Amino acid sequence: MSEPFTSDLSASEYLLVEDAGFEPLGLVVGVAVYHVGFREQFASNGELTVLGNAMYKARELAMDSLEGEASRLRADGVVGVRLETGRQGWGSQLMEFMVAGTAVRHRGGRKFRTKNGRAFTSDLSGQEFRTLLNSGYRPAALVMGYCVYHVGRRGVGQAVKQVRQNAEMVNFTQAMYDAREHAIARMQTEAQRCHADGVVGMRIQENHHRWGAHTIEFSAIGTAVVALPDAGGIRPPLTVLPLDDQRSR
Repeated sequence: MSEPFTSDLSASEYLLVEDAGFEPLGLVVGVAVYHVGFREQFASNGELTVLGNAMYKARELAMDSLEGEASRLRADGVVGVRLETGRQGWGSQLMEFMVAGTAVRHRGGRKFRTKNGRAFTSDLSGQEFRTLLNSGYRPAALVMGYCVYHVGRRGVGQAVKQVRQNAEMVNFTQAMYDAREHAIARMQTEAQRCHADGVVGMRIQENHHRWGAHTIEFSAIGTAVVALPDAGGIRPPLTVLPLDDQRSR
């Protein structure tokens, strides 16, 4: 008797992944705890490259570990990848990056690995994964872009002038735009490296508390997709009716 698989997919996601022709092989995880070095300080707006580079390296190490576990299971890819980042309690300079998902393999033996022979990664749900395949596309890789940005402080004269009036904080507004553009551009660069047609399920996240005052962190994350060579076109949508009793609510 073979060992039962493990998965963080919900029951409906599991059934839809099976219906798409894939079998789950097991839960795979990648973790990296990374030390963040010296932080630059600016009087004006500017990117904190040391922090950004640390996040990229930590992510790379975690993703390599996840893809290594998937390869040992002879998986074609990893679906439902979720990402968690945080700072460890035992050191203010330590950052943890964790990724986890379900390794899957196509039952019919079709090739779904990337051009360099690695398992694809995707943060799409089981429903989204099945819909993507039925529409003639497949996931290529989970792509990301990061930017950690320092917001310059206002001068004393400007602060005194604005203390009694409503006014836009231009330095904060411009910092948000700059950080967002850097993050999205880097995500698009990763998508270009895997010859993707586009990025779906993209989400932008902004944090301003992780690295202290006047520091914001932007991340852009999504699944790069490519068209299947034998795609037959997008299938017509199905009508879905809820079966639960709305009157009991």
